[in-house]
Amino acid sequence: MAKITIDIRDDLVEEIDHMVDGKKIKNRSHAIEVILSRLLHANKVEKAVILAGGKGTRMRPFTYEMPKPMIPVQGKPLLQHIIELLRKYEIRDIILSTGYMGEKIKEYFGNGSRFGVDLTYIEEKSEMGTAGSLNLMKNLLNGTFLMFNGDVLANIDLHDLIAFHRENNAVATIALTPVRDASRFGVARLKGSKILEFIEKPETTGRSKLINAGIYVLEPEVIGYVPEGKAMMEMDVFPKLAEEGRLYGYPFDGQWFDTGTHEAYERAIKAWKGIK
Repeated sequence: MAKITIDIRDDLVEEIDHMVDGKKIKNRSHAIEVILSRLLHANKVEKAVILAGGKGTRMRPFTYEMPKPMIPVQGKPLLQHIIELLRKYEIRDIILSTGYMGEKIKEYFGNGSRFGVDLTYIEEKSEMGTAGSLNLMKNLLNGTFLMFNGDVLANIDLHDLIAFHRENNAVATIALTPVRDASRFGVARLKGSKILEFIEKPETTGRSKLINAGIYVLEPEVIGYVPEGKAMMEMDVFPKLAEEGRLYGYPFDGQWFDTGTHEAYERAIKAWKGIK
């Protein structure tokens, strides 16, 4: 590792020192390294995919009238909150994978210019799951990209997530969020930062309660793991990557809500603080 000496303004040193917590950021030099890594690595990720093609059957009757990603939270569709998060981190080239009532998404967002982004639509003729649509867009994905489930709300530092992915030379990185009740989710079993597996219906004590937050950093080679037709990241792709030691988990503490049930949706409406 090379050593360099630089002069930094006192006010910047103060901000750098605020980053040091002794755990995630160990010291001043480490803080500067993290800042540079975020800036350099983040610039290499230009595209994001948002999965917005599901039927959202658990959210009926709302989804009789609109696709689930268009359900409003505090006056905006779920999908708009995700787009605003991406725009905040200067990721403006976004691919939307649509299916059920996809025309309502296109009608609202158009080409994305009104929201400061560039939108491309991929239409699923039949339901493709959380992985299958990647085969429809593989010609559009030639570098590291982000992928979001279209029904999650998250306040996450995407630059830090991307830097973590790069530092580990990962093929796939899953953002992991802590939850009190993990009974509806698979819980990540980790060895260091590597994900070994996801445990369904976990025990109430003795295990990590970090779950898949529905946000990923992926390399294009992940698409080679996706079978044709309907496929699931959780069942068809991630287990293979975990077995090969190429799947990593990035825990984060920012706000996160899944909107998979009416109860979860109500919590999101009441507690979501928005993208800042």
